[in-house]
Amino acid sequence: MAFVSGPRQVGKTTIARRLSTSYQNWDTKRFRNAVLAGEAAVADLTEVHLLANPPPVLAFDEIHKFPKWKSFLKGFFDLYGETAKIIVTGSARMDVFRRGGDSLMGRYFRYRMHPFSVGEIAGASLHGAEPIRPPADISDADWEALLAHGGFPEPYVRRDATFLRRWNALRKAQLLREDLRDLTRVFEVEQISILASFLENRSGAPLVYASLARDVQASENTIRNWVSVLNSLHYGFSVKPWHRNVENAIRKTPKWYLRDWSGIEDAGSRNETLVACHLLKAVEGWTDLGVGAFDLHYIRDKQKREVDFLVTRNRKPWFVVEVKTSDTHLSPALDRMQTATGAAHAFQVVMDLPFVDADCFGASKPVIVPARTFLSQLL
Repeated sequence: MAFVSGPRQVGKTTIARRLSTSYQNWDTKRFRNAVLAGEAAVADLTEVHLLANPPPVLAFDEIHKFPKWKSFLKGFFDLYGETAKIIVTGSARMDVFRRGGDSLMGRYFRYRMHPFSVGEIAGASLHGAEPIRPPADISDADWEALLAHGGFPEPYVRRDATFLRRWNALRKAQLLREDLRDLTRVFEVEQISILASFLENRSGAPLVYASLARDVQASENTIRNWVSVLNSLHYGFSVKPWHRNVENAIRKTPKWYLRDWSGIEDAGSRNETLVACHLLKAVEGWTDLGVGAFDLHYIRDKQKREVDFLVTRNRKPWFVVEVKTSDTHLSPALDRMQTATGAAHAFQVVMDLPFVDADCFGASKPVIVPARTFLSQLL
């Protein structure tokens, strides 16, 4: 089975409909009754008994709303897993509940969906087991739309500022009201929403739990738990510091980023968040596809020397990234952190530079690279 998770309105249902020969949603009475009747009834509904080449692809959407969804999927897969391919999609609640006592282990692969990225828009594909793709340009219109409207499908495709504002407001309301109630106690919803409002203006900043605790009037441990809840809802994500072999490195304080950069007013923060979201999509995608074990970090020492990101491959530093809007003076921190970590590559990613048709991963020393080039080589 394929378990597809990701942020609200990222396109999970659309993909499930397009890839499946039989799309079923728990919210429809017919499918709900079939599930309650048992595996055989669902098999009849989806016609898995019919000979087909290729095998049928079944999509079960929002199945996690069924209290015994894990037991159902386990039983259905054991009976019909060789007859049909199965896609399971759902909200953040499914992803959270999947982690608790996973009786489905060995029966599924996880795939984490993300909004559109430069690489996806460019349409390039992976070559074998190598994660990096050749550079590929996108149009100026597509680049500007991605910067201004974000990568979520509807606002990116519509490219209308009024629609974007309305879409952002509705998505935030649904996420911080409806989705939040599924994961927390009712009396915590308002306080977590207040925390989300503070974090909304701090994308790319360190997560100082003591300061947030004072702002929201809650304990530090409570703030940690609530940040974890917001991350589970795909409202944002945390990036942990890397300290191995880096003298006087920060060890504990993570940085936090929004999942959607379209509403960030500060240009520097918006650009850094855009690159952070691209890198998160890349490391999670490479990991889910079995290319290796990838992770995302940042590096900062007590003298405040910093690079925005470090990507590790199989727990070893692979490349470091510093994001700039227009600065083409090479940051001295890049060479320092590349030397300290032993990373193979060091990139100063500049947003305002035009695309260059050259493989930036062919450089072993610190190099200034256009964002359009660098991002096109990722997923």
